[in-house]
Amino acid sequence: MRYRVQHTTTYTYDDEVTDSYGVFHLRPRNLDWQRCGDHEVSIDPAPADLFGHVDLYGNQKSYFHVVEPHTELVVTATSMVEIDSPVYVEEALALPWEECRPLVPGTAAAADSEAWQATDFVFASTMVDIPPGVRDYAERSFAPGRPVGESVTELMHRVFDDFTYKSGSTTVSTRVAELLERRTGVCQDFAHVMVSGLRSLGLAGRYVSGYLATRPPPGKPRLVGADASHAWVGCWIPGNGWMYLDPTNNRLIDASHATVAWGRDYADVTPVKGVIFTEAKSSTMKVSVDMAPLE
Repeated sequence: MRYRVQHTTTYTYDDEVTDSYGVFHLRPRNLDWQRCGDHEVSIDPAPADLFGHVDLYGNQKSYFHVVEPHTELVVTATSMVEIDSPVYVEEALALPWEECRPLVPGTAAAADSEAWQATDFVFASTMVDIPPGVRDYAERSFAPGRPVGESVTELMHRVFDDFTYKSGSTTVSTRVAELLERRTGVCQDFAHVMVSGLRSLGLAGRYVSGYLATRPPPGKPRLVGADASHAWVGCWIPGNGWMYLDPTNNRLIDASHATVAWGRDYADVTPVKGVIFTEAKSSTMKVSVDMAPLE
């Protein structure tokens, strides 16, 4: 499936901003099942400096500095991307989950030559701690010897069933223990809980940031700008690589998921963030995503 993805972030301020320093992850990755063609980013006012590099996890990360005084800042990324559904190795998904822990000596995971790419995702991170309650929650899906594909998929189902999607019920800094108590949140929170659960069992859990194409109800027109930034989860499996699951929507990712960046948690892959110098007392941020199919 081919898409034209436009992601616009608009900041407004009640007084002039004299300097704005920003960083963004907005270019979709090139993967076995995804190809990014044309990609451009426009920033208004135009930045005095704009440069990018590939970060530790292979994401395109860019920085900008706006010095022109402004009360509105608009960052727009436009990308052409072609996406298929990922294909998984069934034999690998049938491995007992205990064999998929990359830091446990003697396991299939530890013997895999690609295990080094997964080890960083086994530990707690800035926004995904591993509180005691999360292991109790996760291990109900991981009976001894159960195939890893079944176990991880059931954990996804349970997060979907046990948590209620409620916009505004959390903040970007809400911790996993609090999420387990509240049982509400948004896609970032669903992903953080599931990643924490995987890590609590010694499995490698990755946080993924991207876009999800929405489908209008039957008979209704597609609404421009109604698509969304989204987050989901990757679990590393020896002999397969990463298996990607969307606990917010209770399904494996498919050709409607555009992958932009991955990291240990949201802090590693924030779409747009920055620091400003201003006397402004208030500000607003508006995000619009349009993922328009081209065929």
